[in-house]
Amino acid sequence: MTAPVPSADLPLNLHEYEAAARALLPPPVWAYVVAGSGDEVTVRANRSAFDRWRLLPRMLAGLREVSTATTVLGQPIALPVLIAPSGRHRLCCDDGERATARAAKAAGTIYTMSSAASFAIEEIAPDAGLWWFQLYVFTDRGFTRELIARAASAGAAALVVTVDVPVRARRDSERRGRFETWGGMAMTRLGATPEPPPAAVDAAPGPVATDFDPAFSWDDLAWLASLSPLPILLKGILHPDDARLALAHGARGVIVSNHGGRQLDGAVAALDALPAVAAAVAGRADVLLDGGVRRGTDVLKALALGARAVLIGRPTHWGLAVAGEAGVRHILELLRAELSLDLMLCGLPSPADVSRELLVPANTLTGSP
Repeated sequence: MTAPVPSADLPLNLHEYEAAARALLPPPVWAYVVAGSGDEVTVRANRSAFDRWRLLPRMLAGLREVSTATTVLGQPIALPVLIAPSGRHRLCCDDGERATARAAKAAGTIYTMSSAASFAIEEIAPDAGLWWFQLYVFTDRGFTRELIARAASAGAAALVVTVDVPVRARRDSERRGRFETWGGMAMTRLGATPEPPPAAVDAAPGPVATDFDPAFSWDDLAWLASLSPLPILLKGILHPDDARLALAHGARGVIVSNHGGRQLDGAVAALDALPAVAAAVAGRADVLLDGGVRRGTDVLKALALGARAVLIGRPTHWGLAVAGEAGVRHILELLRAELSLDLMLCGLPSPADVSRELLVPANTLTGSP
């Protein structure tokens, strides 16, 4: 793999990080990182949804400084941007998830460890600050129970249950990029053991995908909650009725997400689904947004539409590819700095002061239908 870019030449924004990572990563790895399902309609929609809103700032607020600090599940963080769960970080950096965890800790935010991590839970946790564990529910319920126990024992502060992958979707760009047969790195079974170094073994097509339990339902949430005292968030909620059901079954939060466009192609953009979900939750639990965030203004728009915070996924891989731990930390710092500037320019002292009044639909300004 090409050597990381020197720190003096780090990109200026997340879009530049994306371009730099594409130039550095082997084509099969790039295909894995950016892949969406089907025609990738939802991948594009996650980004274009932000363009349908404009900011309406207030002037002369008399602010000398602003704060980006907030809380999620009552847990204090320095900025309302979390690391979303994503797997196989060692494809982009030898330190993989350990580097990501350290970067999140340094930035004062939450790292969400993926079930498909390339190190064991117990190897990543010592490098993390505040962290959550992302869980798929498997047909082997004993193994699911074991994962939850290990995460709790290692210090996880919450359990993020991904609910939008009863089966793995078809991702043509992965297949086109021949990621499944690329001789790079095998996928560990849910971070149970460390992966071998890059290029040491033939790649596997992700065998754990066949272990997902498609029959997992609302009736099973009580069983899941009984396994640990950790608060549960459901990730992959798009319909407001599902948000209501999540709360009725004890979830402490929901993450509005379409899996970054990697599951059901043609699904509604995460930002478009957010207002209805936030209205259904009505302040009874935290609502987070995952999908398409690339700028501080994107964070502002998500907060205005009802999110407590946002998560970033693909940008984590870009940061790792460009500069390892320093790259991920820099990406988080870029978003924090942009958000701080944007809050000041909007006359808002903190994320808690962001409201729906900040936004105007773009089509009302242009006169388009």
